[in-house]
Amino acid sequence: MGAPAFFTDEDVYAGVAPGLRKAGLDALSSPEAGRLGASDESQLAFAATQGRVLVTFNVAHFVAIHVAWIRQGRHHAGIVVSHQRPIGDVLRRLRHLASTLDTDAMQNRLEYLGDW
Repeated sequence: MGAPAFFTDEDVYAGVAPGLRKAGLDALSSPEAGRLGASDESQLAFAATQGRVLVTFNVAHFVAIHVAWIRQGRHHAGIVVSHQRPIGDVLRRLRHLASTLDTDAMQNRLEYLGDW
């Protein structure tokens, strides 16, 4: 179906979304969307309505939110979690993920960026 679109929360480096766009991917950051300070749950809800995979370094919170949403029968476009790593590594791994998993494969999926 095509490469996933990404939404980076405010915990992720500001340069990630522009770097993904430079690589030809659809990416939007929380500051660009005017969503600074929004709750984690609200960020995921926004990403879901936009059909975007949420990317975050906030592993613990988003793993818990993912589990809660799945149990409640709620749907999202995907969540990618990672511990902080150098920005070039984040971009390389997200580009690889986008070339491997399409929009359909990311639906309701939780991925750890360290696997890519």
